[in-house]
Amino acid sequence: MEKLFEKIKDCTVCSAKLQFGPRPIVSASKTSKIVIIGQAPGSVVHKTGIPWNDKSGENLRKWMGISKDDFYNPQKVAIIPMGFCYPGKGKTGDLPPTKECAPLWHKHILDEIDSVSLVLLIGSYAQSYYLDKKAERTLTQTVKNYRNYLPNYMVLPHPSPRNNIWQAKNKWFAEEVLPVLKKRVKSILK
Repeated sequence: MEKLFEKIKDCTVCSAKLQFGPRPIVSASKTSKIVIIGQAPGSVVHKTGIPWNDKSGENLRKWMGISKDDFYNPQKVAIIPMGFCYPGKGKTGDLPPTKECAPLWHKHILDEIDSVSLVLLIGSYAQSYYLDKKAERTLTQTVKNYRNYLPNYMVLPHPSPRNNIWQAKNKWFAEEVLPVLKKRVKSILK
């Protein structure tokens, strides 16, 4: 796996698209039990090199009911975004993840992990890529029908504070989905 991560670290396939240049942020080990597939690193993560090192990460850890120590332990949790590098700012927020990383690297990384018990598909980019035609028409419908994707996948909205309005409109998410997520994470990591 070390050689694979060296290749990823040196990757420049989409560097012309990246406003701040390549800085791949990805973490995994052969023993990772949970895989988190989100969008792409944000500006804070690009600066620090630490995945989910922002408010979104705080929310995600709370949703999962997991400590920082466990979250950042690649023996337990792999972090494999759809785009490994910060794509830069757009008119209404961060640009979408680059499309090159997932088809180029995901299968290679996932093939190196011995036994994944759960994959968290966070946001529409990850859900569209991995669920393809099995995804519902909208992210809300996909998340509402989360049981259709268990036991392999848990589908979630992005935990960004920008999605607080979505969560307020969809109270069923905190009442129904998050307890299932916490229970699964706890049983996998015990």
